[in-house]
Amino acid sequence: MTYDLILRGGKVLTDSGVEIIDVAIVDGRIAAMGRSLGEAELVVECVGSWIGPGFVDVHTHLREPGQEWKEDIASGTSAAAVGGYTALIAMPNTDPAIDTPKLARQVNATATEAGHAEVASAGCLTIGRKGHVLAPINELWEAGVRVFSDDGDVVADALLLRTAMERIVALGGVISQHAVDADLSSVGSMHEGAVSSRLGLVGIPREADDIIIARDIALVRLTGVRYHVQHISTAGGVGLIAGAKREGLPVTAEVTPHHLMFNDEDLLTLDTSLKMMPPLREKSDQAALIDGLRSGVIDVVGTDHAPHASVEKDVEFADAMNGVIGLEWAASVVNTVVQLDQATFFDRMSIAPARIAGFADHGLPLRVGNRANIVVFDPVEPWTPTATLSKSANSPYLGRAMSGRVKMTVLNGLVTHGGDR
Repeated sequence: MTYDLILRGGKVLTDSGVEIIDVAIVDGRIAAMGRSLGEAELVVECVGSWIGPGFVDVHTHLREPGQEWKEDIASGTSAAAVGGYTALIAMPNTDPAIDTPKLARQVNATATEAGHAEVASAGCLTIGRKGHVLAPINELWEAGVRVFSDDGDVVADALLLRTAMERIVALGGVISQHAVDADLSSVGSMHEGAVSSRLGLVGIPREADDIIIARDIALVRLTGVRYHVQHISTAGGVGLIAGAKREGLPVTAEVTPHHLMFNDEDLLTLDTSLKMMPPLREKSDQAALIDGLRSGVIDVVGTDHAPHASVEKDVEFADAMNGVIGLEWAASVVNTVVQLDQATFFDRMSIAPARIAGFADHGLPLRVGNRANIVVFDPVEPWTPTATLSKSANSPYLGRAMSGRVKMTVLNGLVTHGGDR
């Protein structure tokens, strides 16, 4: 037979481990795996490249509805496809916030129409993300929401959070927490330490993260809910997560590409593309994050792709918005900085995030019959990003040399990046 696509001669992550074989795709699914599979409409030579499940991001800001001048679902998922992503969780800190079933369905449907990646909207924990009244969790669940978050704001009220946890554990969902204490972080611009003192900027102590993580782990112990820590930034936070895992608590964590690649010393230039929340910490924290991702204490890489217009970043550092875009370069950053073997790389970028987010057709080692949601990644190609498909360009990665590059992304058998596109 003639297949739609054959990926030839790559290092393929299968149920049995990594094998150098061909992968044939027809009608959106993997039809055959092996050698000398025959002919296809498109044959792509993949010798030396890693082939595995498309990347999954548990933490993306697509800004739609309400802030489409920064990003919209079509532009954000186009950037995601360039970065090897086939599925995303869209954070609900939009305008209006995603606190109704109608809005959650709208986000998902708009992404389906765009066709660059599967998107599932997270739902708010509280109405309007204001932290006072619980959102309609059961109704959001019926609309397909599986991850609940007030991302951009921590749920400060411990009793309200406990109530949310008790409702969500009964459903089987996940709470994804913006684990930064609002009071300790409210006036700071960067990490509190020697560099902030040198620059004369108000700092944010590590305890802003660690206090919330510790409190929430205690509530997980009480309720049993699946709990995910966003954008972990401190060595202390890594230790807290490790302790929770040793207890057998259902706690997971993500680290961003920017916290892996940079530390607070990079802020001596006052480059506002490196201003984010939580802030870049010290080298010792950066090293703990890298070690945590390698060991599996940190489960996944979450991009926290956060587009902002130039007028929001081209200002004094203390006045700049927090946020970094990163979907297009996350895999390259991880490969450059952390240097994982192929199986671990796909676990952190694809398999574990799909499991946390509940994407049934993503994050699976390749096997015949599976949906063809696949990425081809060259782990050794040197390159330097110079442009972005995002509507915003608040990126510290542009102009920075990296090792490893996404060569092709396939969503349900269709090439969304690379190949003949």
